[in-house]
Amino acid sequence: MDLILWRHAEAEDGEDDLARALTGKGEVQAARMAAWLHRHVPKPWTVVASPARRTQQTAAALGVPFITSIACQPGASARAVLDAAGWPEGQGTRIVVGHQPSLGLASALALTGVAAPWALRKGAVVWLRARDRAEVAPVQLRASLSPDLVGD
Repeated sequence: MDLILWRHAEAEDGEDDLARALTGKGEVQAARMAAWLHRHVPKPWTVVASPARRTQQTAAALGVPFITSIACQPGASARAVLDAAGWPEGQGTRIVVGHQPSLGLASALALTGVAAPWALRKGAVVWLRARDRAEVAPVQLRASLSPDLVGD
C-alpha cells in the first residue's frame, strides 16, 4: 500500500477554523502538488480529506472524487488519520489531505511506531509504502517534499 499524507496548502486567517479558504498562494501550491502527484504516484487512488474548507480545496486540485472524513479533521490523532487511510493493510494508493500536527504525528507513527512531532510545511506531502518484505523494514519513505520543490 502507498500512503500519501498531504498537508493542506496555505490558507487565510479566520475565526472559524473549518471555514478558512486557501489563499492565492495556497491555490498555486495545491495545483503544483496535484500535478506532481498525477505524474509520480501510482493509481488508482482513494482520496480522503478533512471536512475543513482548506483541505477540501486542496483535495479538489487533484480533479478526482474524494471522501470527506471527520477522522482527519483538525486535532485528529495520528492513529485516527492512519485508520482513515486503512494503513497499513489497505490496497492501492491512499491520499489523506489533512492538518498539522496530525499528519506529522501520523508520518512518524507509520515510520517508527511512535507518534513523535514531525513538521510538514503547508502543501507538503509525505509518501510512505508498506513493504511486503517486513524483515528488511516494514515501511519505506518514498518521498517527502514541499510544493516549492516540485516546480510548475
